[in-house]
Amino acid sequence: MSFTEHPLHAVFVGVYLLALIGVGALKAGKIKSQEDFSLAGRGLGTFVLVGTLLATWMGTGSIFGNAQKTYEIGVGAFILPVAGVLGIMILWRLAGRIRSLEQVTIQDILERRFGVATRIIGMVALMLAYVIIVSYQYRAGAAVVGRLLPGLEGAEWFGIEGSAWAVIAVAVFVIAYTALAGMFSVAYTDVVNGVVMVVGIFIALPILFFQVGGFSGISESLPAAQLSMTSSYTPIKLVNWLMPAFLLILGDANVYQRFFSARNATVARRSAAWLILGIGVMECAIIALALLGRTLVEQGQLAAPDNPAHIVVSIAFDALPPILGAMLMATVIAIVVSTADSFLLAPSTSFVRDVYKRFLRPQASEANVVFLGRVVVVIFGFVALGLAFTSDNFFEVALFAYTIYGASITPVMLAAFFWPRATRAGATWSMLTGVVVALGWQWAQMAGGIEALGGAVGWAGLGNVDAVLPALTLSILVLVVVSLLTKHPGTLEDRVV
Repeated sequence: MSFTEHPLHAVFVGVYLLALIGVGALKAGKIKSQEDFSLAGRGLGTFVLVGTLLATWMGTGSIFGNAQKTYEIGVGAFILPVAGVLGIMILWRLAGRIRSLEQVTIQDILERRFGVATRIIGMVALMLAYVIIVSYQYRAGAAVVGRLLPGLEGAEWFGIEGSAWAVIAVAVFVIAYTALAGMFSVAYTDVVNGVVMVVGIFIALPILFFQVGGFSGISESLPAAQLSMTSSYTPIKLVNWLMPAFLLILGDANVYQRFFSARNATVARRSAAWLILGIGVMECAIIALALLGRTLVEQGQLAAPDNPAHIVVSIAFDALPPILGAMLMATVIAIVVSTADSFLLAPSTSFVRDVYKRFLRPQASEANVVFLGRVVVVIFGFVALGLAFTSDNFFEVALFAYTIYGASITPVMLAAFFWPRATRAGATWSMLTGVVVALGWQWAQMAGGIEALGGAVGWAGLGNVDAVLPALTLSILVLVVVSLLTKHPGTLEDRVV
């Protein structure tokens, strides 16, 4: 095993990761309270807030999941960023109000509006979904390590294969980095991550564009089906692909946590406006990158990756000059780390705030809360490590995690802001319905039960319906029906967030 095949890539990645750990260690001494650890002291300005919001949302689901879907269906994948852009447009209207609430987690909002039961259900849904999301960040990072260390393939230590050690190494790094300084390290290094992303991708794009022969090279090389915006999907597929991400971003604890971290409401709203542009441009840039990679494969200039989700990694190692490939590789690492630490910090913050301090030790000292926060980061980080070995299908796993969270939390969160008639009972049963239906539908689909049901009712396409549609539909239906059948909130404070 050696770095000799790609020494420059190894140096770039190594220096970058050491720098991140250095920043985390430097910021660790500034952590004095839970607000410091979870919200960076509520002092983030517009530039830092936009950087950390962009780096958080532009995660492995983009660089691996969307890239995988682009490799498979072609230009039709340019529809995928619509979900994130539309979600942020809605949040832009709410950003100032969210910051003005002076809360720490979205569960604080849920309890304030709908009572303690919704806090508990929301915490469970968040932990389920976010730990799954962290797990496939580990696999994404391991894909990079595997290319840097080709000798890992086939190696074995202590009865564990080398590829598994790569996943473990990535997990240990992410856990240590997140536990050091929480939001202080995450937010400020996310600015660097965001810059690295923009520079790496937008330097690679024109080079690859001319390498494939421009638009004519793309049109002559790709199959006709991959050149059509509509041939690769149906209305059901659009719902399956777009709705989970749309629901996630509307209720994403990471986004709310960063709005809570803003210096004031004006900064939160301004940052959301810039984020609309950032997500639209960067998501499309990654899809374009993957499309150029697929073109290179069709032209014989690039070997087809074993896993289509790794097409951007293949570009970085095999299609670009070493210095540019190393920069793109640093971009991939930046995306993986920034997403993993954010989705690890959010459930850890929620557990400490929503269970430990809310129910077990309300008078716990700030030092005690910060210490426990770090311990919980480690625990959840290793739970995610266990899940990382269950699947390497980035796109499908991402959609399922988004569905669990979005179908249970997002309808109720939107009702908290927009529908005063929603009641505590309606919100509680809606959230339970979202979680149970999402998990139950997924299990039944894997077992073949949904396909059998479709045959029994005469709808052969039912087996192609992912969990998001039934989970969201029933969650909203229960919210509306139960709210209308139960007592109207009695006070203005109960009705308005």
